[in-house]
Order: sequence, then structure tokens, then C-alpha cells
Amino acid sequence: MNSDQMEGKWKQLSGAAKQQWGKLTDDDLTVIAGRRDQLIGKIQERYGIAMEEAQKQVDAWMKNRQDHASAGDERKREFATGKR
Repeated sequence: MNSDQMEGKWKQLSGAAKQQWGKLTDDDLTVIAGRRDQLIGKIQERYGIAMEEAQKQVDAWMKNRQDHASAGDERKREFATGKR
């Protein structure tokens, strides 16, 4: 998932972000608004970790979200074509 996709889907993703990083507040999530750099900064701030570590966590989380979305799309195609 790229940054543009993250911004466009932030309402859906913000709940998953809150589950992943429970120290993020609702206000934090509003300020972040799907912007990767803001998410990294807030994770750094709330967890007291280095920027590189926060970037690594965000990149892994975004990849995981993309993997889940791709798997869901594949299941939808299988269902639609009767290959399920």
C-alpha cells in the first residue's frame, strides 16, 4: 500500500492503527489523517522510539494491510467465478 492509498482509506485503517499502536489517541489519529510521516512521528512520540524503528513498524504494518487486502480481493474473485 502506498501513501496515497493510505490517505484515501484512513477512516477504515485508523481502527487497525489504533489496535496496532494502542497509545495513539483518537486526536492523534485525526491529526495523522493517513499521512505516513505523521503516523511515524506520533509513534515515535508516544512510544519513545527512534525514527528508523517507527518507520520499520509502519512499513511492516502497511505491507500487512496490503497483504490482507490482496487476499480479500482474491477470495472475492474466486467466489464470483465459482472457484471457491
